[in-house]
Amino acid sequence: MDEAQIERFRADIDRSRTAGAYAPGRWSVAPGNRDTAVTGVLPERVRLRDTSMRAIESLPGKTATREAKTAFLRLLARSGVPEIVTAGPGRDPDALRADLATIRQEQPGCTVACPFVSTMEGVDLVRDIGYDAVQVSVPGFGPASGIYGPPVPATRDEVVGRAAAVVEHARTQRLRVTAAFTMVSYLTDEVLAETASVMAHAGADEIALFDGPGAVGPEAFGRLVRATKSAAPDLEVGVHPHNTFGLGVACAVAAARAGAVVVESSVNGYCGGPGNADLAATAAAFEALYGVRTGIRLAALTGLARAAAELTGQMPASNQPITGRDAFCWGGADWVTVEHEVDPLLHNCVEPALVGNRRRVPLTRQSGPRTTAAVLRSLGIDADPALVPAIVERCHAELDALGRPLTDEEIRAVARSVLAP
Repeated sequence: MDEAQIERFRADIDRSRTAGAYAPGRWSVAPGNRDTAVTGVLPERVRLRDTSMRAIESLPGKTATREAKTAFLRLLARSGVPEIVTAGPGRDPDALRADLATIRQEQPGCTVACPFVSTMEGVDLVRDIGYDAVQVSVPGFGPASGIYGPPVPATRDEVVGRAAAVVEHARTQRLRVTAAFTMVSYLTDEVLAETASVMAHAGADEIALFDGPGAVGPEAFGRLVRATKSAAPDLEVGVHPHNTFGLGVACAVAAARAGAVVVESSVNGYCGGPGNADLAATAAAFEALYGVRTGIRLAALTGLARAAAELTGQMPASNQPITGRDAFCWGGADWVTVEHEVDPLLHNCVEPALVGNRRRVPLTRQSGPRTTAAVLRSLGIDADPALVPAIVERCHAELDALGRPLTDEEIRAVARSVLAP
């Protein structure tokens, strides 16, 4: 295939692309993703609030050292994520102060929030530690809210009244206040509206809808956001979707379309159960698919994801969206290599380097001369094209004999056996 033919192919492909949906060297997605007639109106920007540090405390993986957590926190802050939720108020206050200092050293403008505070004394501690914001827990039930700690309330009104008092107190302490509505899949329209109205009157800055069970689908999340905005139009709305059905990112997008301005996510989706919306997939979906800015340094995402896996011992799948080792690997057939030579953004709709990842084309049983030659070049081997078919044949024989991929050194040995018998 000569250069003239490649240019002809490229010209043909380019006729199917539109600016915005196609950003050379960045992404090439369907134009419909940028058409409001298709997607509805999305905001120009959405804030991603990372909850990884809270999640890491409860994961069933290995126990990380204080030093390792601090090193990860530095990477997280450097990623540009605009808001970070730390571990809960039960941790050593001095350790929490150190976390805040680390975040502010790396990203002075980052808003740092303490999660799930339910008492005025807890608010005072959050203030004394030096947080910017507090999430005041608003449980989703009446008496059953006693599941989450005493005293057991007699009515739903008592639950809401207690939370409103804590919200009011937090405002007097000059903290940014999020009223965290938990178990939102159980809230009726009436209860949601009444609770939102009370929290607005108490002075909350934001209402965040927490779907712990992951029982709210994208459409229902959009409806919850619209209902919250209708009941408390002056407050911001945030969401905390879980990934029970693999719809965490879809819920985030649906919520933003309905008017949510904050989405909580975590690195590799870490949280209990099926986890949260993954920070990398959420940021990349907003930026590449829909043109919604997040402020995240996309190039930091893969390194951050792999640092989190090392920290927790929780290894994501090799094809984890955006950051997985094989997220941009389509196998080793020759068509993969030819396609990349014509246009790297054909099957890989996002440029791997944009998110700190890399494209991988392995040598497999499907690999022919073109892929094999490319692999040899990557290993620094200059092979006569006339001899490449013989190298292909011997590589295939080795793959069959070993029943596994060949190492780089094994490929070199095969090449040497052909090139210098």
